Amino acid sequence: MTCESLNPPEGDKEPFEEVDPTGRFGRYPDLLGAGAVKKVYRAFDQEEGIEVAWNQVKLRNFSQDPSVIDRLVKEVQLLSDLRNNFIITLYHVWRDVEHNTLNFITEICTSGNLRDYRKRHRHVSIRALKKWSKQVLKGLDYLHTLEPCVIHRDLNCSNIFINGNVGEVKIGDFGLAAIVGKSHVAHSILGTPEYMAPELYEEDYTEVVDIYSFGMCLLEMVTMEIPYCECDSVAKIYKKVTSGIKPESFDKVNDPEVKEFIDKCIAKPRERPSASELLKDPFFAEIDDDDDNNNSSS
Repeated sequence: MTCESLNPPEGDKEPFEEVDPTGRFGRYPDLLGAGAVKKVYRAFDQEEGIEVAWNQVKLRNFSQDPSVIDRLVKEVQLLSDLRNNFIITLYHVWRDVEHNTLNFITEICTSGNLRDYRKRHRHVSIRALKKWSKQVLKGLDYLHTLEPCVIHRDLNCSNIFINGNVGEVKIGDFGLAAIVGKSHVAHSILGTPEYMAPELYEEDYTEVVDIYSFGMCLLEMVTMEIPYCECDSVAKIYKKVTSGIKPESFDKVNDPEVKEFIDKCIAKPRERPSASELLKDPFFAEIDDDDDNNNSSS
């Protein structure tokens, strides 16, 4: 019996497109996703022997103002301290001055984002949607109870990720996260219009803007429609949101319990419950915690 070498010929090796400055992470050419300012590639952590995601932000898309770029770099670095089972882990951040990019390595979720996953799996029980929702709320509860508080500001189904084989859901894409002090009040307008709470447009808001966005995520999970898809412009969405007009898809929710729960999440800011209050809601009565320490740092 001959021994076959596991080493492929040099020409067959999967090449890295680039390697981070420490030499630990290598980026493959395969694109996992792309947004307006960021591309996400498949990558490999040579130290741990695991696949990871290499996020690359072209800084020229932001501003030539160095203070804006410095703030972005600092915010991403602050997020590297987050450790929770329901938040995508950030392993490493660095700025590539030569290529004018900000790069950061995150954990990878095998099944991609929740929006695409839900499209692939059209037959999902309300119980499964509750399990996903509870995990998102646990992630938000962790963020909102940090000192200082972290507000995501751009929560939607395309930046909630899933490991479908175990039904594990994690919040990611903190590109617009705001870190606020004890007042819990932030000032700046950013986000995805369909998911933005009305007070975000007023540029005076607290962490409950994430609860509103979560409500819109649940609405999308249930109806498989992006909220306000009946509007053909951002201006029309803005007009409806600021006038308190719910998306048409809200009337397509047949389950009264689900409808009532979404309604709580998208109520006026003062009436909107916190993530910890929602986790105690009877809506989740039949959803047990598989693991009591899931709510703590991992």
